[in-house]
Amino acid sequence: MLLDLENAPVPEVGATAPDFTLRSANGHDVTLSSYRTQKPVLLAFFPLAFTSTCTAEMCAFNEDFDAFAATGVKILPISVDSTASLREYRAKYNLGVDLLSDFRRTTSAAYGVLLEDKFYSKRAYFLIDTDGIVRWAHVEEQTRDRRDNAEILRRIRELLD
Repeated sequence: MLLDLENAPVPEVGATAPDFTLRSANGHDVTLSSYRTQKPVLLAFFPLAFTSTCTAEMCAFNEDFDAFAATGVKILPISVDSTASLREYRAKYNLGVDLLSDFRRTTSAAYGVLLEDKFYSKRAYFLIDTDGIVRWAHVEEQTRDRRDNAEILRRIRELLD
């Protein structure tokens, strides 16, 4: 059976975030809706582990781990890499954030960020409040581009104010 991986539209600010369950590099299933009423979530789609921009981005999240933790927002980086690859990637760079595997590409497609011709996702960010509503969304035009943590932290503070 072939999966239908046609992209849905990118969720707009004010829309309910598409729910998902993905396996983490730690081997646990993570369901987005389990954070409702608990804490806001930042979804950070990244194309591929072990690439330069993705590594810089994940290491930056790691460097600012305490600043992100202080906001109470759960960061969920998502990649199409396998859980085994993400486990190795996380260990190699000693990353404090867990990484989620969208190996089947269904979550990337549900968020409208799957590059169907390359079979990996665009770099994209979705800040989701405790009601499961998208409060900020940004999709990079080029996969080599990324938001810096200062901007992301500013967006988080705006949500929490």
